[in-house]
This record gives sequence, structure tokens and C-alpha cells, in this order.
Amino acid sequence: MDIHTIIAGHQPKPGEQKDSNQAATHKSKPASATFSDIPDIFFDEILINTKLSRIDINVLMFLYRRIWCKPNLYQVYGISPMLSIVDTAKALKISVDELYQAFKHLEGFGYLGTIRSGQYFVRKYISRENDEKFGHSYDDFEI
Repeated sequence: MDIHTIIAGHQPKPGEQKDSNQAATHKSKPASATFSDIPDIFFDEILINTKLSRIDINVLMFLYRRIWCKPNLYQVYGISPMLSIVDTAKALKISVDELYQAFKHLEGFGYLGTIRSGQYFVRKYISRENDEKFGHSYDDFEI
């Protein structure tokens, strides 16, 4: 008897796979994408009628998703959870200065309000006019 016959006849321990190829196929699952609900009005009106930079759009969508598309205790008020400025800039792959410039630019359009450093207000329908048009309020909170 040779070593290959002995190894082939050996039973693996419970929970172990017979060979490494089988282990790889069982562990690898196809990636699944996540989806966020962004109002069509953002694409149909805001992007067309407002001159926003790529960074402005990224910052606005990052905050919108954090407030309206993910679990958030302050969602009823349109307020983000506390965010680290440095971590937010890293997540968006921009500098902290670019992040602050985007905040200022978005505040100028009324698309963003600063509650305090690291916590922001973003309207459900992006602008005050659209919130009024679609009847959205913020539980007596207004900025």
C-alpha cells in the first residue's frame, strides 16, 4: 500500500472538508449589493437646476444615506448621528478642508444644516420647498 491510498481512505474529522477546493466553494458566496432610496426629485430637479460639484454630491448623498437610509435614532428630525469629520473625509476620500467647503456650499443652497460639528440636518426631499410640496415635517423641529 502506498501513501496516496492511505490518505484517500482517511475520513476527515467532523466539520472538516475532504479537500481545500471543497472548502473554498462552500465559503465563497457571491457579493450582494445594498440599495438606498433616494427621491427622484434629487435626480430630476436638484442635479439639473443646481450647480453642485462632485464633492458636494458625494457629501450630500453620504449624509442623506446616513440619515434616511440607515438605522438612525434622529431620523424623525432629519438629523444625522454624530460623525467624525476625519473619518467622514476618509470615507469619501477627500480632505477635511474639501469636506468643510462642501458643507458650506450645501448650507448656502439650504440642502444641509449644521446642528453642531459632526451632526447635520438634511431634508427628506432635499429642499424646504420640496418638503412643503410633499407634506413632510420634522416633528416640530426646524432649522
